[in-house]
Amino acid sequence: MTRPTRRTLAVLIAGATLVAAGIGAPAAAAPAAADGLTLVAVRQSLLGAHEWYQQTYAGLPVVGGFYGKHIDARTGAVLVQDGRIAVQAAPATRPTIAVDRARAAAEARTGGTARRADLVILPGARATLAWRVVSDTGRGSQQAMVDAATGTVLRVDSLVKEATGTGRVFDPNPVVTLQNESLGDNRDRDSAAFAGAYRTVSLTQLDDTGFLTGTYATNVSKKPVNSAAHSYLFNRSQDGFEQVMGYYHLTRAQEYIQTLGLTGVNSSAQHYRTTGFAGDNSFYDPGTDLITYGTGGVDDAEDAEVIWHEYGHAIQDDQVPGFGSTLESGSIGEGFGDYWAYTMSVPVSADTATTPLACIADWDSVSYTSGTPHCLRRVDGTKVYPGDVAGEVHADGEIWSRALFDIQASLGRTQADTVILEAQFSFAPNTTFAAAAQRTVAAAQALFGAAAANACTAAFHARGIL
Repeated sequence: MTRPTRRTLAVLIAGATLVAAGIGAPAAAAPAAADGLTLVAVRQSLLGAHEWYQQTYAGLPVVGGFYGKHIDARTGAVLVQDGRIAVQAAPATRPTIAVDRARAAAEARTGGTARRADLVILPGARATLAWRVVSDTGRGSQQAMVDAATGTVLRVDSLVKEATGTGRVFDPNPVVTLQNESLGDNRDRDSAAFAGAYRTVSLTQLDDTGFLTGTYATNVSKKPVNSAAHSYLFNRSQDGFEQVMGYYHLTRAQEYIQTLGLTGVNSSAQHYRTTGFAGDNSFYDPGTDLITYGTGGVDDAEDAEVIWHEYGHAIQDDQVPGFGSTLESGSIGEGFGDYWAYTMSVPVSADTATTPLACIADWDSVSYTSGTPHCLRRVDGTKVYPGDVAGEVHADGEIWSRALFDIQASLGRTQADTVILEAQFSFAPNTTFAAAAQRTVAAAQALFGAAAANACTAAFHARGIL
């Protein structure tokens, strides 16, 4: 359960690397406030007194900078934790933009209501003067750092004390894990045949309510599962299993995006449901920002690649509101969804003749395909624009997904995904293949230079797009 605490210092150091110097080693008395420290808390414990100081620069808090002084009640010995951070390049101490503009920028990014704002120094290679804006989002407070010179949101951090749970999932699906194309749904029954496919995983970013509600994913299924102990160990015959699958794989996808340094790509909690729709289909609804996974055939949320495909649509709609309004932009959407399922599978899937990595939704597709390997679609097809255009977004999306597949083969997963996601910010809702390809090449050039741009150009050229 979340408990109210005094957060003055904690808020200022949230997200910083703790640099502890010599806890256990005697030190001189803490520097005076004039030396860049402000006393923010004094605590008394059974063994002594504890003073916490906030590091300051020109009277402004330095984010992540702290100094702790601990006095042993028995001996009088003084121990310190010195977490002061060097402030580089003499940052400005007066803002260019007004606080109201900073609050508006923070609210736009977090979707919350700004409650307070103050000026801070954000350290780094070049320290920056920033407005620190704390917003109430309805799912916990978020702290946005807004550049006080430009109004750019530099980063957003959650201030919620989160819980970690335990869940049982397929990762990505039993066909791939067991290398067994003969598995069948058998009306959703569990059996010993699936035992080796289950994985027990940590469910991160949970909000401590006991429901599958967290920073990056929120389960809105009918009869949502709940556990006060944060233990969600279901099997595929139980509705809770798909709910856990959705939470885990959506959260993992967003956590991966965050590692790329892209903090504004659908970074709010994605709502999803895995019950209530009996069709053998899944879809993202931009009107409600909701992903629905169907339960016809193999329950769609039993296959992480289906989960990730639909998340691909949510990603693009978040980056470009109304994306996919024409045949070619809609085809790009379907192609990216397939590619996103592919790239998320790379770390957890074996690329074998039985289950090629390029094959998407190996498990879900056993319900509607007869040949093996079972695939919804593949991302390594041979279609070329415009000769192979069929006028249907899923079919034509295979042209786009193959180009992205080749970009990853050339640049590696991390660079390719960074380029692809960055480029999508500048796609028009009704973009064409050629225009989107040009944006992708430009992003590659800006991020990683000529070699990366040339690799992207070659991939699109091979598909007849450029």
